Amino acid sequence: MIIAIVGPTGVGKTKLSIALAQKLNGEIINADSVSLYKGLDIGSAKPTKEEQKKVVHHLIDINMPNEEYTIYNYQKDCRRKIKEIKDKGKTPILVGGSGLYLKAALYNYDLKEENNKIVTTSLTNEQIYEELKQKYPQIVIDQNNRQRLIRAYSKLKNNIPIEKQNPKPYYKNIIIIGLKTDNKILYERINNRVLNMFPNLLDEVKNLYQKYPESKILHTAIGYKELIDYLENKTSFEQSIELIQKNSRHYAKRQYTFFRHQFLVNWLNVDYQDFNKTINEALSICQKFT
Repeated sequence: MIIAIVGPTGVGKTKLSIALAQKLNGEIINADSVSLYKGLDIGSAKPTKEEQKKVVHHLIDINMPNEEYTIYNYQKDCRRKIKEIKDKGKTPILVGGSGLYLKAALYNYDLKEENNKIVTTSLTNEQIYEELKQKYPQIVIDQNNRQRLIRAYSKLKNNIPIEKQNPKPYYKNIIIIGLKTDNKILYERINNRVLNMFPNLLDEVKNLYQKYPESKILHTAIGYKELIDYLENKTSFEQSIELIQKNSRHYAKRQYTFFRHQFLVNWLNVDYQDFNKTINEALSICQKFT
């Protein structure tokens, strides 16, 4: 049995993953693309050192901020960790909000290392989409997500086939548990979490940006890119906070959409007043598959 816990940022995935790992003899594999990087702790809401002591965690702090790490790398590393955990007779529990990373690890995508060569272009999103449609009329891709469009466009220009849209699971007995809550509650949690990050997050970004000014992850990850703009006097401090909150809310909305359309998810409404109820509901789902 392999368990994956998905859902938007700030919904409570880390808390549930630790509880399930303790009850199901599990070890946790990180599936958050930012938590892979050493030093990006606060902005990624990485599990604390105390939380990591409770349960064995994998694929956290495995990369330096100035090093490239791709979905291809994650697929290899995650599958290796799944095998190691299963060989010990334990339960692998993947947890995180990076849907593409999860899908690459759990589904039968035949990724190639050369897929990582990114092509730069001045074409608009609409122009890229139309060019992709000429080659792949059935392609399903968000026209507003430029990062995904560029990845697909890069494969097209490098003569690399774009993966099939509905691959089969790579493993048997995958249980995907999704956490959700009312948008008003979620957005309030996100806004408050951003406020509680300061001023520690600002200090973290200052130190990282000084050491790794060309880091790709610092210039793309929410919470980091906005504060870099502040440090470069492109925005005010208040504007940077508002942007982090807004971008985090928008990201949460995209995560919901992705998980609903790309995975067969067992959705649970989180009970923040009595989180044990949510834990027990998740355990009931897992027991149905054992």
